[in-house]
Amino acid sequence: MMNNKPKFTIFAILILTPMTTIYASGNKNSLIPKLMEQPGIVEAQFLFEKAPFRSSHASTIVETQDNFISAYFAGTDEGNKDVGIWISIKPKDSSFWSEPVEVADGIQFSRLPSKEQERHPCWNPVLYQADNGQLLLFYKVGPTPASWWGMLTVSNNQGKTWSEPRRLPEGILGPVRAKPVKLPDKTLLCGSSTEDKGWRVHMEITPDLGKTWSRTEALNNGKDFPVIQPTILTYPDGKLQILCRSRRNLRQSWSTDGGKTWSPLILSILPNPSAGIDAVTLADGRQLLVYNHSARGRDQLNVAVSTDGKNWKAALKLEDSFTIGGKKAYGAYPAAIQASDGFVHITYTWRREKINYVVIDPSKLVLHDIRDGKWPE
Repeated sequence: MMNNKPKFTIFAILILTPMTTIYASGNKNSLIPKLMEQPGIVEAQFLFEKAPFRSSHASTIVETQDNFISAYFAGTDEGNKDVGIWISIKPKDSSFWSEPVEVADGIQFSRLPSKEQERHPCWNPVLYQADNGQLLLFYKVGPTPASWWGMLTVSNNQGKTWSEPRRLPEGILGPVRAKPVKLPDKTLLCGSSTEDKGWRVHMEITPDLGKTWSRTEALNNGKDFPVIQPTILTYPDGKLQILCRSRRNLRQSWSTDGGKTWSPLILSILPNPSAGIDAVTLADGRQLLVYNHSARGRDQLNVAVSTDGKNWKAALKLEDSFTIGGKKAYGAYPAAIQASDGFVHITYTWRREKINYVVIDPSKLVLHDIRDGKWPE
């Protein structure tokens, strides 16, 4: 049973840091010259300039009534025991993000009689804003992705305080990387995956915001074509599509029964350098995907748009393979939502040091053909 006594509290008075625009027309430090001149770009800034951790990764973003909130895991380095889940908050009436605050760590009580505390690294947070006002934060805890388990904590005040985290049932991880999708029957469909017996994708469903769960069998055997971390797209006819991370091209599958069964996973036309992706179904019915359009490396981060989930057109390049200050560009693990303002709000990892935040106007995007798998210049 969840203990409603808050374990972590965020100061009600947010400490705000000046907005740092890393992409601006004429800015000599821009990683991509003229990024702000690309049609559709509205804003770009870091969530934080300085932080009490060395490394941050795997962000998620959500819109609440009054704020935008991003969560990410951060610490000395991915997989270290000091890595916890941190959040930054941007009030809608402000241009500033709050300083990072840790809201969950990997401290667990041992199952041994001594009940000693153990600390494990945290991984892959996923935020979801429920219709009843609850803000759900799913994340993983464990020594490695092959042995981690799912956790859930809840906020009833837009991220200011959080409930005591609780472990999800055995065999349930929650949404493993990308945001859940609410189905017409109000259940949450969560894309999940495991890595203990190869990379295998499955889907999880909760009808009551994480209290009870069901799941599908694995959609692949983990050997023939290893895939993980599905992101979900929806269609007016009720069809669902998932796009999955792989070591080759993105893999895709379709469902016509609310995610209970899925077609065989097949290759898409888009490359994937074994990197996380995210996609969102826009209000106008189009699909928008943020991913690394590369067979190798995470130095190019792109936005593509499709009307059918199969044929994609190039829209934006958020990062490119420029070397600045002796460091190669790195943009990866994006998260994307379409907010009530109609804009698409994106966060992603920048060089494993910071989280970048980009806002785009999807109605202003200029699309170009992707020919022979090559991104247009």
